[in-house]
Amino acid sequence: MKKFNIRKVLDGLKEVSSSTPSPHAGTQENNLLQETLQSEHFQLCKTVRHGFPYQPSSMAFDPVQKILAIGTQNGSLRLFGRPGVECYCQHESGAAVIQLQFLINEGALVSALADDSVHLWNLRQKRPAILHSLKFNKERITHCHLPFQSKWLYIGTERGNIHIVNVESFTLSGYVIMWNKAIELSSKAHPGPVVHISDNPMDEGKLIIGFEAGIVVFWDLKSKKADYRYTYDEAIHSIAWHHEGKQFICSHSDGTLTIWNLKGTGKPVQTITPHGKQPKDGKKPESCKPILKVEYKTTRAGEPFMILSGGLSYDTVGRRPCLTVMHGKSTAVLEMDYPIVDFLTLCETPYPNDFQEPYAVVVLLEKDLVVIDLAQNGYPIFENPYPLTIHESPVTCCEYFADCSVDLIPALYSVGSRQKRQGYSKKEWPISGGNWGLGTQSYPEIIITGHADGTVKFWDASAIMLQVLYKLKTAKVFEKSRVKEEKATPETMDEDPFAIQIMAWCPDSRMLCVAGVSANVLIYRFSKQEITTEVVQLLEVRLHCELNDMESPDGGGGGDQTPALATPGASPSPQTAGPPTHPSTSSNNSDGGNVPCLKVRSTPLKQSPGYQVELVVQLVWVGGEPPQPITSLALNSSYGLVVFGNSAGLAVVDYLQKTVLLNLGTVELYGSNDPYQRQPRSPRKTRQPSGGLCDINEGSATSEDRCKSPTSDHRDNSFSRSRSSSVTSIDKEAREAITSFHFAETFARKGDSSLTPCLHVGTSLGSVLAVALNLPPAGEQRLLQPVIVSPSGTLVRLKGSILRMAFLDATGSLVPPAFEPWYEPNALADGEERDRARKRRPVSVSPSPSQELGECQYAVVCSEKQAKVIALPSQNCTFKHSITETSFLLRADVVAMGSGLCVACFCANGHIMTLSLPGLRPLLDVNYLPLTDMRIARTFCFTNLGQAMYLTSPTEIQRITYSQDTCENLQEMLGELFTPVETPEAPNRGFFKGLFGGGAQSLDREELFGETAAGKASRSLAQHIPGQGGMEGMKGAASGVVGDLARARIALDERGQKLGELEERTAAMMASADNFGKHAHEMMLKCKDKKWYQL
Repeated sequence: MKKFNIRKVLDGLKEVSSSTPSPHAGTQENNLLQETLQSEHFQLCKTVRHGFPYQPSSMAFDPVQKILAIGTQNGSLRLFGRPGVECYCQHESGAAVIQLQFLINEGALVSALADDSVHLWNLRQKRPAILHSLKFNKERITHCHLPFQSKWLYIGTERGNIHIVNVESFTLSGYVIMWNKAIELSSKAHPGPVVHISDNPMDEGKLIIGFEAGIVVFWDLKSKKADYRYTYDEAIHSIAWHHEGKQFICSHSDGTLTIWNLKGTGKPVQTITPHGKQPKDGKKPESCKPILKVEYKTTRAGEPFMILSGGLSYDTVGRRPCLTVMHGKSTAVLEMDYPIVDFLTLCETPYPNDFQEPYAVVVLLEKDLVVIDLAQNGYPIFENPYPLTIHESPVTCCEYFADCSVDLIPALYSVGSRQKRQGYSKKEWPISGGNWGLGTQSYPEIIITGHADGTVKFWDASAIMLQVLYKLKTAKVFEKSRVKEEKATPETMDEDPFAIQIMAWCPDSRMLCVAGVSANVLIYRFSKQEITTEVVQLLEVRLHCELNDMESPDGGGGGDQTPALATPGASPSPQTAGPPTHPSTSSNNSDGGNVPCLKVRSTPLKQSPGYQVELVVQLVWVGGEPPQPITSLALNSSYGLVVFGNSAGLAVVDYLQKTVLLNLGTVELYGSNDPYQRQPRSPRKTRQPSGGLCDINEGSATSEDRCKSPTSDHRDNSFSRSRSSSVTSIDKEAREAITSFHFAETFARKGDSSLTPCLHVGTSLGSVLAVALNLPPAGEQRLLQPVIVSPSGTLVRLKGSILRMAFLDATGSLVPPAFEPWYEPNALADGEERDRARKRRPVSVSPSPSQELGECQYAVVCSEKQAKVIALPSQNCTFKHSITETSFLLRADVVAMGSGLCVACFCANGHIMTLSLPGLRPLLDVNYLPLTDMRIARTFCFTNLGQAMYLTSPTEIQRITYSQDTCENLQEMLGELFTPVETPEAPNRGFFKGLFGGGAQSLDREELFGETAAGKASRSLAQHIPGQGGMEGMKGAASGVVGDLARARIALDERGQKLGELEERTAAMMASADNFGKHAHEMMLKCKDKKWYQL
């Protein structure tokens, strides 16, 4: 991330060149409105990543520290401790992680990558870093093994050789096990890559090597030769030891397991086909799918466990992937939802030569992490406390709220706790390492995610953690069966008809409004009591821009089902625009084509505590054309209004009276003052898909059209093109879309002297239009008298599509929208509580009488290209700033920092910027993302106090901060992975084993693999790359005296190492000098008595 350091110097120049204050008010505003935010208040950095690791490829577990590591195909590492302790790391190369090995209880991890590099990670700091790397040049890495409490790492290669690396210095030993020496004459062909390496649990000097072709070699490290060789006809996938070191088990490609005695006859003592059918005539069982991995774990009190993945019969077509647990005579086949990537058995002891006592199995699936309890009957799974279900259904949109009301999270948790499944293991989650951070950030944060299956999830995101609070299923409102046409084509079918496209949430009133891809809007209230809704209230709206064929209020065709198109300033009566008595959407299809609108259920709907649907609004087909996707949405609980718009126009809905107040084409909002002089026309005859949100790289043009995000609207999908340059034709001008809304109490017209409730509408052509709202008095009158809405003209025009609007008071503080405090809608049957709540005055902000003279409000408007601050009620442009010329903004938000307000912007070229308010001075500009895709564009959110988030992969949320304070405190907030824990005592050898020499045999590996005995490895074999994790990691982890001591110790270690090397070189030179002196003396003795001509 490159930070533009000359920003402060150019602040004044930029303000002069890009800000155009009004002649009368500009200087005065600069003097009156003091801006507290400066560039030093901003700094951009990543904070934490949540969710399931995308495309996992490997896994490892530290049984003492109780930490789990997962590697992925894009080179990332995710480390998990106790719930709330997570860490994300990334290998620079981006190559797939093929294997991970913990240095158990040492706070270090070895990763092997597909680019034939090996890395040592330091986990003793809050942000792990690489200490050493080793890049192999001539051989491909296939398997690694690091024995417990050893510093020598065995690396097997594709050629069948085994190299040995010192993990302290990350240098290669001269000791190499060559494949031809290992197999000698036992096979005429190459044995294939090394697929397994492990030392004998009872003798560290003996190594078992498995080759892919089916050969197993028992290698004596001291004598450098093979003691035994075992050959089988089928390829080997994995090998596991019995803890006594006298037997091992192999899994093969034909679905068999072979058990071998170490000192056997060369044939397996037992062959098992766990899922194969046994023929009655004694023939070999039928071949099955490969058993990819097997683990053999013993118990003191009972039979051993054999756990394996794969091995199913080939005739089990369509069967889900399985993990098989064989314990004694019982065999349990556990079906998984996704393919198995890897699994590990968690045991009580880290020592391989003791009874293992397995208690759980961690199963890494392609899209899930499952932990199975082996100690309980039926093998129940543990309830996963990590936020790994973000991708349960693909995420289609996100919203982020920081510093919200403290009672929201407990309220959501109380209703969400009733949704939890039953039948989990009673034991505590076994991955329990690390410690939580000690950060002081304590304000509540909530993330809301909308999904392709129509679900909405609320997450507690406080203190850089993430926990699901509540899950809402919007699809329950609709009938399950959809009308399916025989001739339906992929272009006319929506794969995800319930997908959430936009969400609007009022935290204070807890009202929720969601818009789906099938052109529907659902309005929800929050209740702590269960109710049964007999009939779901439905409004049907025809939203199009054809003026000539518009239905008259008295005409047929709409009836009581479809509200008439209202004229400016008028409102249909509740009787003519009321909800239909029965849901119906197909009546408006004149051509009988595919029905895009979902059918609302006609049976009673049982609604659990939480969010309960109050009203469904649906756009219907008009003249054989489907409704256009909804591009913008807003609600205001104080006014009781919801507004939504698309490329055809907008509709304002009164959800209290269940009526449509305004239904206008975009052109009609201008009235006679349309700057483009367009002729309204019908929607185009080409089908605009309304669903199937996807990624931009899926290929087809149809997919790209379906990928439109709520903020991208009808923008060109090429991020490099300027959108405004493409909007030139009259045809595109006629398709002006609604892109944003904002409710506020402000001045509706130029020169107004009093504040009135208003709705401001932003369009894709950069116009901001005002709509005045005349609301009846609160209480009963609000339910009986109509709300009068009247378009009031254009406020301002900007370049590019309008993204965000906000209002400031005379002091530069944000004017929050009016809201109604939450009340329990189902408290009393007689309605007393509801009446009391309705009679409450909605909370709103009004200026003091002294402010009502002069400019007492400022409108902040941000488009894709520029930002403006408009003084009200004079409507003079006070400040203006051109944000980008060559690109365009994807997201802009007006956010509150600790000491002021700013506009936070995310640009399509990857830049993240902040502008001061109201002066629009650039405060931050960082090139954060080098490449932007539609997923990020669709999910990027800014929120208060310098927080932001986006979906970095289909399964992961990345949170970032642009606050200097948060960056400084981040080190304290992060959890610690490594905690000092004593290593368990080694198993007791027993009296007789100690007396007669039994038990585990140790090996001095330093003497065997060190440079003195083994010599130096070839320099061309691998290249050592020093990492950045040593000193930098220590600087980040330590501070003050402790940090100074640590740095001094590192410096002393480095100095000692250099002195040691110097001493070795000096000794070698002295030895060489002694040899030279001896040779010279011998030569002198030979020549002493000879004449010169005899020499």
